[in-house]
Amino acid sequence: MNGFARVLFQSAVSAAIAGLLLCVQLSCAQSAPASSSASPAYREVTDELGRTLRIPQPVQRIVSLAPSLTETVYALGLQDHLVGDTDYCDYPADAQKKTKVGGGVNPSLEIIATLHPDIVLVTKSFNRLETVQSLENLGISSYAIDPHNIDEIMTSSKKLADVLGVPEAGASVAEGMQRRLADLQRRIGAAPAVRVLFVVWHQPLISVGKHTFIADALRLAGAVSIVDSDKDWPQVSLEEVARLQPDFLVFADSHSETTPSTVETLAALPGWSILDAVNKRRYAVISDAVNRPAPRIVAAIEELARQLHPEAFVEKPENSKEKIEKENPPPSPQPPAHYSFSPDGVQLPMTLPGGCLCAR
Repeated sequence: MNGFARVLFQSAVSAAIAGLLLCVQLSCAQSAPASSSASPAYREVTDELGRTLRIPQPVQRIVSLAPSLTETVYALGLQDHLVGDTDYCDYPADAQKKTKVGGGVNPSLEIIATLHPDIVLVTKSFNRLETVQSLENLGISSYAIDPHNIDEIMTSSKKLADVLGVPEAGASVAEGMQRRLADLQRRIGAAPAVRVLFVVWHQPLISVGKHTFIADALRLAGAVSIVDSDKDWPQVSLEEVARLQPDFLVFADSHSETTPSTVETLAALPGWSILDAVNKRRYAVISDAVNRPAPRIVAAIEELARQLHPEAFVEKPENSKEKIEKENPPPSPQPPAHYSFSPDGVQLPMTLPGGCLCAR
């Protein structure tokens, strides 16, 4: 290659390199944010485990790892932002159509990652710390709740609503729960508490401890658990239950496939016939909402109260006097009559104050 050709070749290569560098610079410029205002916004919050986390704003994509949290998301009106939930999230029915990420104990981190959530919702009682840590390693924020009574369920719902950007919805949901519970207490507040055994499982027999939200739900329904345990899910013996003799047995219908649905069936099981509540067929079956720390638990509390205190929900009949007054209301009061008479006693039209000419 002669000198001239070599110069042309070097010039062409230099031009090509310069063009390539220009393209790279333009590409980087186009992909970079135009200004700092275009950078993703984040909000720093503290969850109920005391962890501080950063959440993209606004929250657009939510994954729920507990049925109670899925129900709360729907109650807040954010179901369109729910992109995934667990195999056990079955209420409302639409929740079953969401992408399933597995169980609450061992969810699929791979599926969760492919859903690109802004936030994953977890509970201390249903999910594992390992899951939370694994999500953190993937750069995915998780917000945890940990309510232990009905007041804390309302508070958790309000906090979650604020984190998700709908504080008004959270206040409305909590207000509705409070209003219904207040009305319930007006009905049953004076009635003595009914002593009950809440059956979580029957073989072995497992009930609820006194520090659980279910025990608090029983109290609000006008009941008290005979099991006085600091454990959340204590195992108890039939002999101990027989000694305490509950007035009622209470079941949640979510266990209908394993828990006997009638006292007749229960009485046939070894040992259960020693309970007066079994022999006298005193039992209540309520919605599985009582097992979930979500706004719907109020409906389960109302259900139980109606079964334990039916007299408080009977409308009082009207007595005879009230019935007669209702059917024959007194005549509406009439304005005072104004009359004008001629000297010979003939009624004449009269002008009232304001210039209205009336004939009486």
